[in-house]
Amino acid sequence: MALIDRPPGPVLKVFLKAPIWLYRFHLGWLLGNRFLCIAHRGRKSGKLHRTVVEVVRFGREAPEVSVVAGWGPSTQWYRNLEAASPEEVIVGRRHWRDPQQRFLDEPERVELLASYASEHPTAARELGRAFGVADLGEEGIAGLASRTRAVAFKPSSGK
Repeated sequence: MALIDRPPGPVLKVFLKAPIWLYRFHLGWLLGNRFLCIAHRGRKSGKLHRTVVEVVRFGREAPEVSVVAGWGPSTQWYRNLEAASPEEVIVGRRHWRDPQQRFLDEPERVELLASYASEHPTAARELGRAFGVADLGEEGIAGLASRTRAVAFKPSSGK
C-alpha cells in the first residue's frame, strides 16, 4: 500500500513533528536549507499550525523554495494553504512573514521532481515508493508529478 493511501499513524506523527521543536526554540537553522517550517491557519479551525517539510528545491539565484505535499492533494497543510496563504515560512536563518506562494502545475512538478531525483536520488526513490512509483525514469517522474502537489514560497515584495 502506498503512503498516499494512508496518512501517518500516531507513532510516525510524533516522529514527523519532532523538528517543529527546533523551530520553536529558534534552532531551525540547524536543519539548514533542507527543511522549512510553514506557519499556517487551519481551514476549518482557524488555529495556527506549524509544519516542517523537506525542501525539494532551494533557489540559489532567487529566494524561492519549493516543497512537495508528501500525501498528495489530501495533505492537511496543503489543503490549509489552498484556503489561505501561510503567515510565515522559515528556512535556514530566513524568516518570511506573509510570503508569496504559488502552486506548481504539473509540468513544473515534472521538472521539479526530475531535478530532485538527480540531486537526491535516495530521497527521491523513497518519495517514489511512497506513491507506488518504482522507476523514476521519465515516465515514473511524470506519474509521480501527476499524483503529488507542490508549492513554492518566496518573500513578499518589499519585505
